[in-house]
Amino acid sequence: MDIRILCDLITTLEGSVRPAAYLAEDLATKGYNVTIVSPLILKKPESELHKRKIKTVNLNVKHFSSIHDSSVLWFEIWLHEALLRLNSRQIKGETPVAINFSHVIFAPSIFWYLQGPPSAALRDILHQFSIGFKVAYSFLNPIFEYLDGKLIKQAGRRSFFAIANSKFCAQMYYRFGLRVHDVMYPPLDRDVFQPSTSSPSEDYVLTYFGKETKFSIVKKIADLNVKIKAFGSKTSFIDRRLLKHPNVDFMGRISTSRLVDLYSNALFTLFPFTHEPFGYIPLESMACGTPTLTYSMQGPGEYIVDGENGWLVKDDESFVKKALDLWRNGYPSIMRKRCVERAMAFDRSLYFERWLKLLESFNVI
Repeated sequence: MDIRILCDLITTLEGSVRPAAYLAEDLATKGYNVTIVSPLILKKPESELHKRKIKTVNLNVKHFSSIHDSSVLWFEIWLHEALLRLNSRQIKGETPVAINFSHVIFAPSIFWYLQGPPSAALRDILHQFSIGFKVAYSFLNPIFEYLDGKLIKQAGRRSFFAIANSKFCAQMYYRFGLRVHDVMYPPLDRDVFQPSTSSPSEDYVLTYFGKETKFSIVKKIADLNVKIKAFGSKTSFIDRRLLKHPNVDFMGRISTSRLVDLYSNALFTLFPFTHEPFGYIPLESMACGTPTLTYSMQGPGEYIVDGENGWLVKDDESFVKKALDLWRNGYPSIMRKRCVERAMAFDRSLYFERWLKLLESFNVI
């Protein structure tokens, strides 16, 4: 049986692409003929998909943004769809696709997996932009909101069943008038993300650098002589003082095996964010046995239990204070075990079982 899946631009198989990639791989393993359709797929991830017996339709949309700045590239390709439907027009065939995991390409679909409205993300991360960008945004925001809302309503009419990746994510779409039928948290491969040691060094704190990171909080914590290791993209949003800070070791992009080892040996993981519908970082850290300090809101607030498998704070001041306390005084070692146990609920095998039931109930397979 043929199953078509729509996906965002694929520069890597991690992040927002992971739910689609995992499902496609598991379906292919079961013998289904799976095809992923995307506006743009880079050579490395496309080769990896083919190795996993997943076919691809790479629309290779024309773009001006650099492939090395995935956030800007994603926004450009979203504009192509929001303004002129340039991406969707390239899709051939009248048969509805099984699942749409994307917000930049649309076609009639049985399921639409929601991972967050672009306008909401842009609004939340705005404070990190330059003054010039903020001024431009103040004028353009009504247009972004209108285009996003219009696209969501049209996509909702073209999809039969909407599933959000968190309760918080579902609430964002409710505000646009979209009915969300179910919530399904993204998957985690616990064969990959698991403790790499039984004796962690605990001589540093780990954090992630990305467009959603509150870099001002990371700097305040580093200024208190907390040793921090950071991974992620060398985004333009990074406070340049952090890259030269004596207490910050920024490693850039790293391999998954290296990341697992870093999670496993960290005392705890810092996750100060501006916008996060779900949050892979805290979940990956939990699976490796390391609790996360983050805010009691949005996606991470749905699966971290304060004092059990991490810590939830309400504001920036509490965040910095708690980070310093944990660095100086530590925490009960039983929390590491609780982290691993909590992560079991997000295993990709359970995610795949839920999708199988849904696909069967709608006679997709």
